[in-house]
Amino acid sequence: MVSKSQQAPAVLDTDKEHSTLKMPHQHWWRHLAHDFPEHKAHFKLSLTQKLKMTASTSTDLVLRGGIIAATSLLSFPMSIRPDIIMRDRKERQFYWDLADKGDASQFFIKPADNIRVRVRTSSKLAHQPKDGQSFLLSFKSPFQAVNPKLRDDYAKHHKNNTAWAQYWRHDDKPRATICLIHGFVLDSYWVNSKFFALEWFYNQGYDVLLYTLPFHGYRQSLLSPFSGHGYFSHGPLHMNEVHAHAVHDFRVLLNWLFKNEAPAVGVTGISMGGYASALLACADDRLAFSIPIVPPANLVDMVFEWPVLGHLIKASLKTVGIPIQEARHTLAVNSPLTWKPLLAKERLMLIGGLDDRITFAKHTKLLWEHWDRPRIHWFAGGHILHWGKSEYLKEMRRFLDGIGFKPL
Repeated sequence: MVSKSQQAPAVLDTDKEHSTLKMPHQHWWRHLAHDFPEHKAHFKLSLTQKLKMTASTSTDLVLRGGIIAATSLLSFPMSIRPDIIMRDRKERQFYWDLADKGDASQFFIKPADNIRVRVRTSSKLAHQPKDGQSFLLSFKSPFQAVNPKLRDDYAKHHKNNTAWAQYWRHDDKPRATICLIHGFVLDSYWVNSKFFALEWFYNQGYDVLLYTLPFHGYRQSLLSPFSGHGYFSHGPLHMNEVHAHAVHDFRVLLNWLFKNEAPAVGVTGISMGGYASALLACADDRLAFSIPIVPPANLVDMVFEWPVLGHLIKASLKTVGIPIQEARHTLAVNSPLTWKPLLAKERLMLIGGLDDRITFAKHTKLLWEHWDRPRIHWFAGGHILHWGKSEYLKEMRRFLDGIGFKPL
């Protein structure tokens, strides 16, 4: 029997669904409707779900307002400097060609397998798991920007060139490992471990790794006004390289886990971390699973729907004569919609918020369609307030059991 969480089409209100929300069969950046950001996925909801979503909406709007204010004042102005605009217009063809070829391995460059990872005991303030230890992992990343013309500029961010992760390992032997990737700005190991009940998963018998995205946490510059500032503050092409970097450094840690006899490794993440998890499913077939949670499907359409910042970006693009299709094409290499997943559909799962006001439910649906409709779980709530989170965590555990991802 098919579980309720798998029946995503029964949750969607197909009578109200607009054709612009459909995933195109080819070259999504050209054929996805230009007005996609203006439409919303509709669901058939109970009264209880509607009441829960009312509370979650307010929380999402507050967070989105903070992100918009920070990026509009501190990131966006740096991205539209004349020198960056001129550079990006000259070099965008490089990324267009990569997207057109459709070969993810040409963008997500395989890292060397001999990179030394430094292992030290985490501080006493870090979570100390039962029957195990907490370690801080780091390594000097050998990543170079995929585009040779951007390598010198990208390498100038020296602190970002060291990758970090926290690793919880049982004492007796290496276990199947769940890797978590945090969202934009929210990189705290402690917060993420609590939000995702990682102690619960650890106590189920899994080892756990929390990965830090580029320009976050220890990787942000000393003058960075907030964690993650460097993600979006150096122009669109820099954003492409950030995602290539995120995938590259995670794969270094994946190499390290397997060298240290982890029997199996899978990845999950929230928001921008979910986006990275989706990209990893297109880049490395050694992963046992990928479970993106409230991920965007592409960054252009996501930000276009945001007030203020979306209007600023649209106005800037219109001023220089760049239509939405061209903007999508320029950033297509960093979207999971561009690449075919290397993992079988049975090893993929999506979790979406019915009233997500930051990455939006229609993005989860679009990725779900692109992935040939794998298992999906919808919860009543938005991007931050996840009503029924305990249920989707249990659903994740049922999914892991179903694919044979056992802790011991």
